[in-house]
Amino acid sequence: MLKQYLQFKLSQKLSPQQIQLMKLIQLPTQAFEERIKQELEENMALERGKEGESEDFETDYGDDHIQDNDQINADDINVDDYLSDDEIPDYRLRANNYSAEEDDKSIPYASGSSFTEQLTDQLNTFPLEEENYLIAKFLIGSIDDSGYIRRPLLDLTDDLAFTQNIYTDIETIERALKVVQQLDPAGVGARDLQECLLIQLKRKPQSPDTEMAARIIENAFEKFTKKHYLKLQKKFNINETQLKDAIQEIERLNPKPGSSYTNNLRSVEHVVPDFTIQIVEGELNLTLNARNAPELHISKSYNEMLLGYKASKEKSKAQKEAVQFIKQKLDAAKWFIDAIRQRQQTLYLTMSAIMQYQKAYFLSGDEEQLRPMILKDIADEIEMDISTVSRVANSKYVNTPYGTKLIKEFFSESMTNDQGEEVSTREIKSILKTVIVEEDKKKPLTDEKLAKILKEKGYPIARRTVAKYREQLDFPVARLRKEI
Repeated sequence: MLKQYLQFKLSQKLSPQQIQLMKLIQLPTQAFEERIKQELEENMALERGKEGESEDFETDYGDDHIQDNDQINADDINVDDYLSDDEIPDYRLRANNYSAEEDDKSIPYASGSSFTEQLTDQLNTFPLEEENYLIAKFLIGSIDDSGYIRRPLLDLTDDLAFTQNIYTDIETIERALKVVQQLDPAGVGARDLQECLLIQLKRKPQSPDTEMAARIIENAFEKFTKKHYLKLQKKFNINETQLKDAIQEIERLNPKPGSSYTNNLRSVEHVVPDFTIQIVEGELNLTLNARNAPELHISKSYNEMLLGYKASKEKSKAQKEAVQFIKQKLDAAKWFIDAIRQRQQTLYLTMSAIMQYQKAYFLSGDEEQLRPMILKDIADEIEMDISTVSRVANSKYVNTPYGTKLIKEFFSESMTNDQGEEVSTREIKSILKTVIVEEDKKKPLTDEKLAKILKEKGYPIARRTVAKYREQLDFPVARLRKEI
């Protein structure tokens, strides 16, 4: 049985303006510029640049500006009603000596022939029958950016039949593959790392070292990858010096032969710092990138349209619809300008709080001076939500005297040392990195020994925590760090 009843409840919902602000805050500088460009294209009531000093935006409208008696409420106001009050001076939100005319916003792109095209040009120099040429060309198209053919040859025979209408067998494909593997760079067209290294070794000038290196890769590749050096010496009846020379030959090889070509053609992603921190007379000075503070204003022509409607004696339905459209565009422009101003305030306040919290680091550049800091610390400082701080930290960069840094790198958890003091995990990782770099590579330290050393230095942490930090620093286990 259906029933109707009233229910009262409290709920929190974000307004469209709040959602718009949150989206703007998380955008880095380049994406933010694209968002402004999009808004300018979609809303003709919004214009870029400074508003003329002699032109005042003097017309307003009420929420019910189109009345039943066809009258419009168009009381005079100032343009400032469309802009939020700026609590931070403009010079704080702009880089020093910034000129919009001098700002080059174009992004360079690499040009030239692709890796596949270069390999095909080389293939054209080989005297091959038409079918073998087509198979070899197909194999070239199957090479990935690293220079490998990852798919099994049996799958490639099916692809040739379905896509090229070429019916062949694995033996024929292997013969074509031998031709492809003769192309430059050496090692291209290999099916795995072992084959890639062997191709390169066989194309090098032969010597006792390269011959021994080839024997190791061909007959004891697993022992080599696991660095079982004593087993290799015993298997090939060689001394430590001979093994070391052979391994040096292997280390000179390129495990990704295609990367030398593909990296040159890949467009470079430019990082644009959102903030700049400078040390001026021993004090920190923070500025917001001027590209984050665009000059936008309400279009004067839309104001004139409202004035024209107010002055007209006869107001048709079409005119009323036009005025309603103008109101929507003006509202949208006002909301967007307000959101940008709030974005500037939020970015500046958040970064300023981070700068003061990590003042010792920004003055010295010593990572061991980084204090433990979590999102809540900054959120409490600026009295904003943690999610807002997270949006600022995750995608923004700051230009410091010590390089351009991602803001989230300044956040770290804390641990207590043997003196009861809270220290940053970044400090512990820095010490751990130093210990691993300076260890005896012939006898690398295990995680258990690393934990013991850190404990002696005043950082009592468990072995599993050491293993986690070691992996985060991109160091392998002790066995794989071993050298001869």
